[in-house]
Order: sequence, then C-alpha cells, then structure tokens
Amino acid sequence: MDETLATQLIDMAEADRRLRDLLARDGTLFDGYHPAMRALHEQNARRLAEIVARVGWPGRNLVGPDASKAAWLIAQHAISRSDLQRKWLLLLQRAAARGEVRAAEPAYLLDRIRMLEGRPQIYGTQFDWTAAGRLEPHPIEAEPEVDRRRATVGLEPMAEMVGRMRQAAAQELPAADWQRRRTDMESFAQEVGWRGEQPAFGR
Repeated sequence: MDETLATQLIDMAEADRRLRDLLARDGTLFDGYHPAMRALHEQNARRLAEIVARVGWPGRNLVGPDASKAAWLIAQHAISRSDLQRKWLLLLQRAAARGEVRAAEPAYLLDRIRMLEGRPQIYGTQFDWTAAGRLEPHPIEAEPEVDRRRATVGLEPMAEMVGRMRQAAAQELPAADWQRRRTDMESFAQEVGWRGEQPAFGR
C-alpha cells in the first residue's frame, strides 16, 4: 500500500470537511457556491487529476479503504470540473466492478452529474433545500423503483436516507435567498459545462 499517497488523499478530504462544516455553521455554505469552497474543491481536483494520471484510480489495494473513500469525496465535490467528473465516473464504475471501491461510490457520482446536468437522479443520493427551507431529494427518475436500484449498490431504503440526511442537516442554515441561489447555481452549471453543448451523460 502507498502510505504517502493515502495520507495525502485523507488530508485533502479532511480539509474539505473542515471548511464545509465551518461554512455550514455560519450559514454561508448554501448562498451560491462559496468562493473559498470552490477554490479548495478546484485545488483538490487538480491534485487528484495528477494522481489519477500517474497511478490510475486510487482504490483499496493501492491506498486502503479510508483513502480510497477520500478520493471519491474529492471527485464528488469537483463540481466545477465537468470534464473530470465525467471521466472519473467511468473509472469509478470500472473500479467498482473490480471490487476496488464500493458500488455506492459511482452511484453517488452519477446522481451528482445528472443533477448538475439538470436531469433526474437515479439512486436518490442528492439533496437540496426547497424554497420553504426543507431538505428534499433532487427529483428521481422512476421513483417507485428507487429502493430496488439502491439495494443493488448497497444503499439503505430511501426513507431511511431522507431521515438521516435531515438529521445531519439539523444544525445547518439554508440559503437566505433561495431564488438567488437557484439562479446562481444555474449560471454556474452553464459556466462550467454542465449545460449546453456537452452531451448528457448516460447511466
């Protein structure tokens, strides 16, 4: 196992978590895409891209389960790099087929990509605040079948996830201006290539 690489990935993910927690507590995390959060996400994405170019996707055999999960978190948060997230989804799907990462990891990334493209998600992993200040799943394709799909990748039933997500977000403050946040995020999706000329990414 590459201990040096494992430590690097874990440190990157921890920096992400610390900053997110700080911004969530002061209520600025959901006011658009916070500049400090975006800067850290982009820095981590560049570093992960360098790692992947050198060693391939860092799975369990190379860096251990904790660092492999950290690499997935970094990929999941690289929302300003549509090019990288689309490439990493393919690598994660292949790594999951080999047992190198959890099957849930490409499921989460696929849902995030589809949400950013403005399409319904498949597994129900992506949530956002409503105008009424309630945390809800992003729209789900063929929603009556979602629990069956979730079971195939090792995820709990949807109702359990909704409860867990709302409990985890109990101390967070939704955006003060929901409509402005929606408008800002739509503009962001256009800016970084999630909408427009890029083809929609399939399952």
